[in-house]
Amino acid sequence: MEVVVVENIYLLVIITLLSVLQNVFFALKVEKECNGPNSKAEAFERVSCANRNCMDTYPTFLAVMWCAGLCLSQAPAAFAGIIYLVVRQKYFVGYMGQTSQSTPGYLFGKRILCFLLLMCVVGISNYLLLRYLSSDFKEHVETITSAASALLLIP
Repeated sequence: MEVVVVENIYLLVIITLLSVLQNVFFALKVEKECNGPNSKAEAFERVSCANRNCMDTYPTFLAVMWCAGLCLSQAPAAFAGIIYLVVRQKYFVGYMGQTSQSTPGYLFGKRILCFLLLMCVVGISNYLLLRYLSSDFKEHVETITSAASALLLIP
């Protein structure tokens, strides 16, 4: 693999591997709750449901993060990815307590996915503009995206 290719995707690879480790953590929590000596049906159901919900959005997260990173800019996409993993952890832990505690994590996660989707659309649009109209706005868009990614930290 060429060094140039690796330089363009290494942050995305790191975030992907971290998300895999997080999925393993979630699976272990479900298994622990299932096989625990004093396992309660309600606690297991909450942990299992939280895991299922996280797994349902996982392919969408990976797709938009990689698309945003490849089509537009790796650093803001990876930053949004790491924030998404933190939010997903908050959602999972909140769901284990009471389902109402998971709502902030859910809403924040939706906002991050929308940001990544917007990055994808802008990156693809810029490519089409460059290809068919010979107009390249990638530098301007990358600057705006890098600045806007910091806004993700605002709750």
